[in-house]
Amino acid sequence: MRTRVKICGITRPEDADAAARAGADAIGLVFYPPSPRHVEVARAARIARGLPPFVSVVALFVNADREYIDEVLSSLPVDIIQFHGNECPDYCASFGKPWLKAIAMKEGVDLRAEAERHATASALLVDTYRPGVPGGTGEVFDWRRIPPELAGRIVLAGGLKAENVADAVRQARPWAVDVSGGVEQRKGIKDARKIADFIQQVKRADERHD
Repeated sequence: MRTRVKICGITRPEDADAAARAGADAIGLVFYPPSPRHVEVARAARIARGLPPFVSVVALFVNADREYIDEVLSSLPVDIIQFHGNECPDYCASFGKPWLKAIAMKEGVDLRAEAERHATASALLVDTYRPGVPGGTGEVFDWRRIPPELAGRIVLAGGLKAENVADAVRQARPWAVDVSGGVEQRKGIKDARKIADFIQQVKRADERHD
């Protein structure tokens, strides 16, 4: 199985282009104003519409109201919604789009129970827990906490970079990996070489597993 790659926190068309050229399966656009990777709707629309075919657009929200989400969905071609807050499954499913639910891996989290609770999600995005920070921590968690039988429904995030993503793929065997800070020059500004190196390491891990 090929591990898919999402490059999240895209804020510039040239970074989206670099991700697509390197072989990314998806880009993530952050619609959460407190984030340093937040992107305005008009700019996000320009980024999304400049992508080549077969690169998915993921729109990330954190406890956003329905009006804001509807505005984004009506303004640009969103393929998947990623919910990073305390949204309930019924709310997540109510927009008529495939969706991901982010799960912060705080102590005591039962991923099997979360998978059952979010049964209609396309996948669970598992991320490092830090109090008050909805993702983007740049820190890893213990990948052994992911039950093997859930691997096909997991998007692995949290502190990934070219130097550790091959180990993460070999240990957790996730459906996909998600990276933001690990391929940046600075917050919100991607590095094309880091993106290419990251994706190359994922491919090498897949080849060795096969």
